[in-house]
Amino acid sequence: MKAFQIVAPRETSLRDVPVPSPGPSDVLVEVAAAGVCHSDLHLAHARALPYELPLTLGHELAGRVVAVGDAVTDRTVGEQVVVYLCWGCGECRACLGGAENYCLAHHDDSVPGPGMGRHGGMADYAVVPARHAVPLGDLDPVAAAPLADAALTPYHAVDRARPHLGEGSTALVIGVGGLGNLAVQILAATTGARVLAVDTDRSRLELAATHGAHEALVSSEDTAADVAELTAGLGVDVVLDFVGAQATLDLAAAAVTTGGRISISGLAAGRLPLLAGPPPYGLPWGVSVVKPYAGSRADLEAVLDLAHAGAIQVPVEVHALPDAAAVLERLEAGLVQGRAVLVPDRP
Repeated sequence: MKAFQIVAPRETSLRDVPVPSPGPSDVLVEVAAAGVCHSDLHLAHARALPYELPLTLGHELAGRVVAVGDAVTDRTVGEQVVVYLCWGCGECRACLGGAENYCLAHHDDSVPGPGMGRHGGMADYAVVPARHAVPLGDLDPVAAAPLADAALTPYHAVDRARPHLGEGSTALVIGVGGLGNLAVQILAATTGARVLAVDTDRSRLELAATHGAHEALVSSEDTAADVAELTAGLGVDVVLDFVGAQATLDLAAAAVTTGGRISISGLAAGRLPLLAGPPPYGLPWGVSVVKPYAGSRADLEAVLDLAHAGAIQVPVEVHALPDAAAVLERLEAGLVQGRAVLVPDRP
């Protein structure tokens, strides 16, 4: 079979590899589609990786179960599934409480999963622990594959901020690319919040406006003042930062209101200005700062429910698996609208 792999630091290749065999508790998934994410770029460009190589990329995958291990009783051959992102230990208190995305066996690193420590979905087939293969029902697996991260991550961030997002509240979404666009949709579908969207890309802002953003702001040195004006000087109740750069974190600190929440999902290595002093020199009183990661299995099931109801959708552009390297280049150049997905070539 074909698999797009990191074969050495900063070196990727589409390779011929054997079709893997599922273990007793695994299923073999015939991949229908694998989403392409900025995390794949980070891994492909990394000078050093903590993973055994070669490693098949692709942490957003969906497809059809074609074989099951001897101990598997809850998945069946022919079933369409999407793969849950976080493969925790299943035994620590976090995992037993349903929060495998915060597995304590990996407290000093990201929880491994497909394409991130385990072979992923940019391949013809993938072996997946059966408990992480979530039924898709009648959803199109090509359209649904990006839900595994592009919708899961913002859903989790929104859900953790839900106490701040009642009627009359305001949420600021910074960065409305793949994840941020879904955050706008999830806010519109599940909260009563007024949604402000910020990005440097006008086309992304236009798309966010069609998906529920009430105001779309082109990022500039005046954005904090614009947010203040739109909120009568109060600021926003929730900031969802899907960039994490210094400029976006500065904006988050300037925009949040008293008792609000800053949620940082972006990984651009900025630093939140957190001066231990009273306002106006530090953050407003009562502000909480959280750093959510991915989401729980229950979050993924809630995402699938929203997709079944037609409340959210991922704009996708479809490419053949052999074009994976070129698609990563498109993503790096900012040419992908929504989410790119790779589809294996099959007769």
